[in-house]
Order: sequence, then structure tokens, then C-alpha cells
Amino acid sequence: MSSTMEGVIENGGAVAAVDEISAEEVALYDRQIRLWGMDAQARMRNAHILLVTIKALGNEISKNLVLAGIGAITVYDTETMTEEDLGAQFFVDDVMVGLNRAEAAAPALQRLNPRVKVTTDRASGIEGRGAEYFRQFSVVIATEGDFKTLTSINNACREAGVAFYAGACHGLYGYVFADLIKHQFVIEREKSNVETKIGSETRTRSIVSSTTKKEAGGKYTEFVTKEEVYCPLEQVVASQIDKTWRPRKRKAVSSVLPAIFGLWKFQETHGRLPDPYEHKDDTKLFMADIHDARNTLSLPLENVDPSFAISFLDNIGTELSPVAAILGGMLAQGVINFLGKREQPLQNFLVFDGDITSAPIYCLRPQEDEGQ
Repeated sequence: MSSTMEGVIENGGAVAAVDEISAEEVALYDRQIRLWGMDAQARMRNAHILLVTIKALGNEISKNLVLAGIGAITVYDTETMTEEDLGAQFFVDDVMVGLNRAEAAAPALQRLNPRVKVTTDRASGIEGRGAEYFRQFSVVIATEGDFKTLTSINNACREAGVAFYAGACHGLYGYVFADLIKHQFVIEREKSNVETKIGSETRTRSIVSSTTKKEAGGKYTEFVTKEEVYCPLEQVVASQIDKTWRPRKRKAVSSVLPAIFGLWKFQETHGRLPDPYEHKDDTKLFMADIHDARNTLSLPLENVDPSFAISFLDNIGTELSPVAAILGGMLAQGVINFLGKREQPLQNFLVFDGDITSAPIYCLRPQEDEGQ
């Protein structure tokens, strides 16, 4: 192990403070250092990520983060590999069927970047672990979870002050959610003639400070520090679409959004995914849950087409590599942006519709927060 990585805690804990990035690392990560800077890369190298569940989406997320040069990643998964896992996951092969899914994927993940500390956790009960457990991580990413598991982890992360992401793929559809609690980042831009005003910019974002630097040739660059404020997932699912939106804009909201919320409600009620082939009433029950979610979101009736609901139902539980690659890239880039503190972060719910290759982002929060 190189001297620059001696700060890694071997028991899977947070990555300790380290020296300056070595010349070897500068050469290895030269392209991305040019993109987001040395300070951002150092924050990446000091980060310890927890990934909960490593299926197709988890494969893509972990691959992107390890190649980007994070310090450590702990992969949590209690499930055993089956032949179905071979269809859309590239860290495993058929000789690993029967092994724990995290332990099967870890060696290939480690080979991608030997500088990254890769550990696994297969002990059950992740949803019951308190804030102290999650406090050791820089970012927690939960994939393919039901609503109860996601909200339990999200709330514990909030108590610990740790950023939380969630995501899932269902065939052609999927989502990414972010709760960064309160996050500051810096936008670098050419100084304009209009003065940058400190204060509220949107209902979730405010400008904290602004500094100007004179460059060679007389050009002025402005560094604007902004802050985004987030809310937890349990508040997101009880929120309405922005009440200032006109009917036409509401009607254009992706049907994937109420479908995801409806799926969570179905799982909460029945303790399983809907399966109309095994349970003949599931289609009707799932449709009712989607419409309940649509009502909560304050969307028009025509926003949920029955044919779309049937298509979504048929895709539930299916893994498609191209969709996992797209969503995994988006989620991993969101984490990189968060760690680098140089880009506008995701706020706060992205949905993906593979039928039309669309990935709109919706800012969902309680109505009483609007306008603040």
C-alpha cells in the first residue's frame, strides 16, 4: 500500500485525513483533475461511500465511483447470487451463483482501481442501524429498496448529517432521489455587469457569498457560493407538484413519478411487489395506488394513462443494462458533484422513462416550505 493511502481505516470505517495527492495520482486522474480541480479530487480520495444492494444499478454506480478515485467503498448486500443476476450484472459470472452478492462482486470491483479500499457487509438489518453507524460514511447510496427501508436509512443519515441517495431500475423505468440535507457549492463564471445579490434565489437555493478574481488579460472571474436545502423522502412522497405550475405544465409531468410512488405504497400495504400473474387483483390494486399518488401530487386525471400503468407493471423487477447504465451514470455523477462542491446538485427527484428517453427532475417538498 502506498504511503498516501495509509490513512484508510481497515475495518471499513471512514477514510482518515491523508497527505497531498501524489504525482502518480495526479497522472492517473489528470483528466478529471483538469475538469473539477485538485481540491475536488482530494475530497473524492477522502470519501467513503456505502452502497446498499449491488444489482445492475449498483454495478454501474460503484464502477463509476471507483474509477473516479474515491477513497473507499463498502458494499452492503445480504442476498445470494442467482442465475437471474447474470443477465445484467458485469462483476459476476456463473461460477459465483450461490455466493453472497456483495462478496461475489467485490474482487472485480477492486480490480478496477487497486487504490480504492473495497469492503463488504452482509449482516442483516441495515434498516435498523442507527445514526452512529452511518456517520462513518461520506455518502450513503441505497438501491432497489422498498419505501420502509429507504426512509429508515434516509432518516438515520439525516440524524448523522450524511448525504443520502436512492435509486432503482424497473425495466425501461427508474428514478434517482437525493437528500443532501444542506449543501454548499461554488459556481465559477465570468463576471457580468449585473451585481450578484446575496439571498434567496429559488425556493430551495440561496446565494451565500460571491468573490471576484482578476485573471490574466484583464478578465474577471466570479466565484459564487450557493446553498441548497433538502427534505427527506418521507416528506417528498407527501408533497405536491409546485402549486405555481399551470395546468399544461402539470399535465406534462412524467407518469413515472406517480408510478414509483404508487409502487412504494403497494409494497407497504402488501409486503411484496405487484405480480398480476400470481395475484389477479394486483393490476387493479396497483392502478388505485398510482391514482392515490397522482392525487397527492395534485396532477390531473389524464396524467396516468392505463396503458402506461400496464407497461410499468410489466417492467417491475426487470433489469436492463442500458437503463442501469444511464441511471447509474446520473447517480454517480451526482455523488461526484456533491463531493467536488463545484456543480449544481440534483434537487431532488429524477425519473427516467425509457419509452421516450426522458429524465425530468422534480423538486418536491412540503407546501408550507414553498416560497421560503
